[in-house]
Amino acid sequence: MSQNYTLITDSAADLSPHLLESMGVRSVPLNVFMKDNPAHPCTLTGREFYDALRAGKVACTSAANLSLFREVFEAELSAGRDILYLAFSSPLSCMYATGKLAAEELAEEYPERRIIVVDTLCASLGEGLLVYHCAEKMVRGCTLDELAAYAEETKLKLIHWFTVDDLMFLKRGGRIGAVSAFAGSLLGIKPVLHVSDAGKLVAKQKLRGRKNAVLELGRHYDAECTDKESTVFIAHADAADAAEMLRDALLHQFGAKHIVIGEIGAVIGAHAGPGTVALFYLGTSREDPSAAR
Repeated sequence: MSQNYTLITDSAADLSPHLLESMGVRSVPLNVFMKDNPAHPCTLTGREFYDALRAGKVACTSAANLSLFREVFEAELSAGRDILYLAFSSPLSCMYATGKLAAEELAEEYPERRIIVVDTLCASLGEGLLVYHCAEKMVRGCTLDELAAYAEETKLKLIHWFTVDDLMFLKRGGRIGAVSAFAGSLLGIKPVLHVSDAGKLVAKQKLRGRKNAVLELGRHYDAECTDKESTVFIAHADAADAAEMLRDALLHQFGAKHIVIGEIGAVIGAHAGPGTVALFYLGTSREDPSAAR
């Protein structure tokens, strides 16, 4: 059934151009630039981008500005389509706030059209997985209001777990102290983090060894996933081997059926660093007691 509205997300969702196109979803890009060249957008992607970070380059990010939001939104409104925008977590970016402002301005110019903006409180392919589920429901005939309600009801059931390979990137972003990062790196300590109900990054565990930390994501999935028939997303920052190891464990040890592996783009990768591996799936709650095992 064709719906007279457009689903929009942003580049923090880490959805590939192919997947966005196949779902009929538009994306608002955030800005990425290198600290030593702030006047020019960073065009590096994939391994080239992460190799630059490994070599000591510092990548910075910023939200899309109001004029870009207006441009993307107005293209749909002028064509007679309403909009549902699923935004990057508000504690991590001002994409939600800027999208909301654009929607309020355009509501006056297009009073016959509607724009609903949802703060997903999600990041990376966690946000992407929410978009994926919404796109599926849209194809099945959900109205704009029904889909917005589904997104609000589901977003805090979208569980995020991830581990990073180099603690110094978290230190640079202010997530841990310099001493902890240095000591952890020497000892081979790998943090396991999640995204809280408030949409913030929270460190939950510190494990010794890369393999142990990656497989711990699978153990959380086994304990917390409520529907192992549902699609699972794995994201990685130039760490395909680790992502495939996690996929194999999910399939053969933990009962997952449908797994999609994607790459962490520059927006999230600038802060998480190369080697990051993340897992996203539907559960009952992000704050389930089992999450603090």
